[in-house]
Amino acid sequence: MAILIPPISIEPMRERDLEAVAAIDRRVYTTPWYYSAYVTELSNRSAVYLVAREGERIVGYAGQWIVMDEAHITTLAVDPARQGRKIGERLLIALIEEALYRRAKHIKLEVRENNRIAQNLYRKYGFQPMAMRKHYYVDTGESAVVMWASDIHHHQYRALLDEHRRTIEQYYQQEERF
Repeated sequence: MAILIPPISIEPMRERDLEAVAAIDRRVYTTPWYYSAYVTELSNRSAVYLVAREGERIVGYAGQWIVMDEAHITTLAVDPARQGRKIGERLLIALIEEALYRRAKHIKLEVRENNRIAQNLYRKYGFQPMAMRKHYYVDTGESAVVMWASDIHHHQYRALLDEHRRTIEQYYQQEERF
């Protein structure tokens, strides 16, 4: 018996998506963003917010600011029921591509010190730990690792991105067969 899994599409976040985004936010983070923060971000010309859609259902989201030559990833989350299917990786690729399109040279982010899965994903895409922000997360007092991917227009970085993009495409082609 074959199970049909709808394909994942990455699309710009719209205000009509915010209820689903907020629901994922509450399931993933101990201190979710206020709904009004997302509304504000959607009107910020320096911001890019995306959703991952499986059929009609939103299963993840991500956002970043792009100011001058630097992108700053502000959030990335996947519905816990859909984690492990490379949706977060697809969102990360889309953010990097948007940063490239808008001519950012570098991308930075903060990630919880104990979130090794996310740190490993970011390392896979060339992010390196650059600093610690002690007691950054108010809810737990946990520190944040500041990670940085530099010179994202360099041919070596672009080759890395292309390689990972091909791997993701192959993953989804195989998944479509099951």
